[in-house]
Amino acid sequence: MSSRRGAVLVGTGILGSRMAGLVRQRVLAHFLGTTDAADALNAAFRIPNLLQNLFGEGVLSASFIPAYARLLGQGREEEARRLAGAVLAALSLVIALLVALGVLATPWLVAMFLPEWDADKQQHTATMVRLLFPATGILVLSAWCLGILNAHRRFLVSYAAPIVWNAAIIAAVLVAGARGEEQIAIAAVLGALIGSVLQVVVQVPQVRRLGGAIRPTRWAAVPESRTVFRTFLPALVSRGAMQISSFIDLALAGFLPAGAVTVMTSAQVLYLLPVSLFGMSVSASELPEMARECADPEQVQARLRIRLDAATQRLAFYIVPSAVAFLALGGVLASAIYQGGAFTASDARWVWTILAGAAVGLLASTWGRLYSSAFYALQDATTPLRCGLIRIGLTAILGVVAALYLPEWLGIDATWGAAGITLAAGFAGWVEFTLLRRALCRRLGRFALPMRELLRLWAAALLAAVPATLVRLAVTEQSPIVTALLVLPVFGLAYLLVTWRLDMPEAAVLVNRLVRRRSGAGR
Repeated sequence: MSSRRGAVLVGTGILGSRMAGLVRQRVLAHFLGTTDAADALNAAFRIPNLLQNLFGEGVLSASFIPAYARLLGQGREEEARRLAGAVLAALSLVIALLVALGVLATPWLVAMFLPEWDADKQQHTATMVRLLFPATGILVLSAWCLGILNAHRRFLVSYAAPIVWNAAIIAAVLVAGARGEEQIAIAAVLGALIGSVLQVVVQVPQVRRLGGAIRPTRWAAVPESRTVFRTFLPALVSRGAMQISSFIDLALAGFLPAGAVTVMTSAQVLYLLPVSLFGMSVSASELPEMARECADPEQVQARLRIRLDAATQRLAFYIVPSAVAFLALGGVLASAIYQGGAFTASDARWVWTILAGAAVGLLASTWGRLYSSAFYALQDATTPLRCGLIRIGLTAILGVVAALYLPEWLGIDATWGAAGITLAAGFAGWVEFTLLRRALCRRLGRFALPMRELLRLWAAALLAAVPATLVRLAVTEQSPIVTALLVLPVFGLAYLLVTWRLDMPEAAVLVNRLVRRRSGAGR
């Protein structure tokens, strides 16, 4: 399977799961709006969810997948199976301990990260966090299944599995819709617990078919496990830098006016969509391929440079218009998805300001994930660790200034602090990317960023925003959903047309696919 086809499968699965996530967030926004119950629920999801993001997307993707894929590439399937069993055993033990500690320490965690909330709001949040910690532990095991499937180049099921998690939450909220806000929030949490189990269950049959009978194994009895666990802690921080930064954003939002946590969470669902859909799809499909390339030390540098060049340009083609869309059309997007019920037009505009701030670092975060994958394929977790620590530190320092002090200095409303948080995080993301790039050039030899192509992409996206904005101004009387259906396709088609006329390779691929499908349908 080519990495491009793998990226398409990853992207398809992520798109389905993210769309389900948007529906979930829309349902929650409809019933809860920006109330205290909504703030408590969103904070409750985020606190234990850090555990899943770090161990699932962090350690397993950075340390386990490269080692497991390398063994498969060398035809050592039995050793790969034993390694998977060792990781499963160690991961289950660590997660069980962390979940138990999390449940016990929940009141302290809530008070530490959300000190500005009153006692009742903290208590309601703590109740939900205690229920969500076990669910999060189960989702980490789901990430282990994902690692197995990715290494075997099976991407669709693993990345589409969160659809059932979202569906369980949506169903639980709809059943509880006639009750009070706190009961609806508790129902969402119970739905998440059920959905976590289902997310593992849907992956297990394919894991068994591809990986065979994987049994928990003592990690000391598997020599290859030393490589995995040696990169465990570095990968925990470096791969999770973006998740940790998002967690810092949540903590800072707790100091802002009521509703900031909910609005920040709603915005994150949107601005993480292109990072997940394109950045994760390309990085996830490239990681096992780059790990296989490392099996040939004589050709590894040249081959990795070729892969990185192609992937960098492919990512830019999709992320640049996403950033411009957030800047110019974020209000259209936020209104179409969230506005309605208890979520007002003013709340949607608040989401837009946060999206505009996030647009600044969107490309850097996506490229940084790809470059980190290259280091993990080279079995170097130390360099991404250093860069990730710098990003986390800058996110915290700049975020405090931008969120809590900058609005007052500028004489603007405190709600703008939420946009300052994402703006600061975006700047930190560019610093991390720059450091990763320099280190990678030293390791592989210099390879240039496609600056000419990049400038043409920005120009094309800005040009495409002009007709889309004109349409938006012409349909102000329409409903948010109708407005989005009229405006967003204009932006997308204009961008595709301009980039195609500029002979951008990715645009040519997309246009050729559209022409073939139309020709096939005509026959």
